[in-house]
Amino acid sequence: MKKSTWILSIVAVCAVFLAGAAFAAPINIKFGHSGSLEHQYHIGAEHFKKLVEEKSGGELQVTIFPQGQLGGERDLAEGVRMGTIEIGSASPGNMSGFAPELELFGVPFLFQTKKQVYTALDGEVGEYFNKLLLDKGFVNFAFWEVGFRNMSNNLRPVKTPDDMKGLKIRVQESKIKVELMKSLGAIPTPIPFGELYSALQQKVVDGQENPIATIYSMKFYEVQKYVSLTGHTYEPALVFANPKWFNALSPEHQKILREAGQETAVYQRARLAELDAERLDIMRKAGVEVEEHPDIKAFAEATKDLYKVLGDAIPMDIMEKVKNIPLE
Repeated sequence: MKKSTWILSIVAVCAVFLAGAAFAAPINIKFGHSGSLEHQYHIGAEHFKKLVEEKSGGELQVTIFPQGQLGGERDLAEGVRMGTIEIGSASPGNMSGFAPELELFGVPFLFQTKKQVYTALDGEVGEYFNKLLLDKGFVNFAFWEVGFRNMSNNLRPVKTPDDMKGLKIRVQESKIKVELMKSLGAIPTPIPFGELYSALQQKVVDGQENPIATIYSMKFYEVQKYVSLTGHTYEPALVFANPKWFNALSPEHQKILREAGQETAVYQRARLAELDAERLDIMRKAGVEVEEHPDIKAFAEATKDLYKVLGDAIPMDIMEKVKNIPLE
């Protein structure tokens, strides 16, 4: 073979190789959540998708599966842990079956202000749960917001704990959420999140407890007459990936996913703060009676020892760290 022909052959092979590298198929990522297209999860997921695809130059492509398309939160978590779903988002209450320590977020009035919450989640407390989740088979990228949970029902205004007596209230499948309702004299009724609207509409239960953002985005206010701003617990959204899948990515792609998760937390929290007042106003105009000043001290007093029902499941040192964080 002539030298010129040999050189041309080498050039051709290199060109084919480089072209193949340049047009390598992107990595497709399934992101599942149970919320509506207006829910906190979806606000976060859309921003996360935008950041990931921009930062990776399209090498990472995120497809969002909202509204429980890939299953309820327990199903999503199982799917992520098994590797059939790359990334999912779920609340601690629905993840406590994997890590009972997450019941900490069900302790009433432990979290009282957003400054306290964000200091905890973006610091030592968040790191504790990240390590715990990794041990259970989840790489947690960040803590997005679900929000402070409030009571709603169809029978009467709720201003004091006595007003809760006899109300049949939907709860997550969480021991402390069940005990919370019992301590207030209400009747706890576990119902999957995806079935809650119809359960309220058909009066299977009288009410439920969720953040304003959830009550609005899932249209629960259409089938509820009363909302009481009790803010009894705060709930973050865990955003997690399968460790085996994540560790097989390049360090650069891993960094992009972590950064996008954390940057989305900042964006999503701010966006929800903007939306809350607007959404409460929409609920009022729809005929919902909003109790803005329930007797929080009475609710706190009625539930002050509730954490004891969880025994050793509650990490007491972490709970003390939260209590010691300044509220403002």
